[in-house]
Amino acid sequence: MVDYATSGVSLDRASEAKKLIAKAAQTTFTPQVLRDVGHFGGFFALGDSPTADVLVASTDGVGTKILLGLQLDMLDGLGRDLVHHSINDILVCGARPLFFLDYMAFGRLDVEIAGRIAESLAAGCREHGVALIGGETAEMPGLYRESDFDLAGTIVGIVQKDKILDGSKVVEGDVLIGLPSSGLHTNGYSLARKVLEDKIAAGTLKTTRLSDGQSLAQALMEPHRCYLKVFGDLLTHSGLHALSHITGGGIEDNTMRVVPKGLHLQIDWGSWTRPELFEVIQKHGEVAEAEMRRAMNLGVGLIAIVAAERSNEFIALLGKREPAAFIMGHVSA
Repeated sequence: MVDYATSGVSLDRASEAKKLIAKAAQTTFTPQVLRDVGHFGGFFALGDSPTADVLVASTDGVGTKILLGLQLDMLDGLGRDLVHHSINDILVCGARPLFFLDYMAFGRLDVEIAGRIAESLAAGCREHGVALIGGETAEMPGLYRESDFDLAGTIVGIVQKDKILDGSKVVEGDVLIGLPSSGLHTNGYSLARKVLEDKIAAGTLKTTRLSDGQSLAQALMEPHRCYLKVFGDLLTHSGLHALSHITGGGIEDNTMRVVPKGLHLQIDWGSWTRPELFEVIQKHGEVAEAEMRRAMNLGVGLIAIVAAERSNEFIALLGKREPAAFIMGHVSA
């Protein structure tokens, strides 16, 4: 049986490291910092009034999806992956994106790859009205192997202070509404690569077909979905209490980031059809169900937490843009 630890990733170590990082960060906070570290984005107020603008920022990377992209020569979606992931991280805070900066680091700078990634970044930004205003491209032989590179970025958005979504409105009885993912998005690839290493070595990911005719390679490299256009004016709907972006840590860990202490999640794990890609990974690697839930989104990319009495209204409005949205549980005491 394969798990995240045997693939080289320790979520427990990551949790401990984040605690130390948060402790150090707290010593730098000024009065303009509105929330502690640990939310999907950082909040920096530009004024004192309840309607003052607040900048929301987030930094992230694409992870080991890059290695799979290199092995398959399928790199052209990685920039979109990064931009979409970043937009989602501040979207769930109630913010709309303003601008983006990227960071590319190479063992040996490959001009063609740098250009392909830059165009993918720009395409993701153009699609959602985000300005790509700068970044850094570094060549670091010795730190990276010649053929390797890394990709990360920072996004900054804006929201009014009284329109922030931070989970403080979440109460017992609130309904969980799930929105489908487009695949693994940008998390769980170390586990997926470990599970499928025999197919990667044999070069059969492009010839192995899922039941819908899509190749396993295409399903694995499908770009991270962006939910900005789905929500639009629904971000300020009075029944919307919180949003959760399902990234590393899975459905429960990410959603608990916006659930107040003393409350819990009651998830109906059978309320949606899990995409075939996840079933292939689980079966091929004999991955335990608990590990799948902790490492992957399992077909749910974003969760809206909505007041119970407004849930029917909200899902009807949401359904005009996202017909596949579904109720997947509730918040309990």
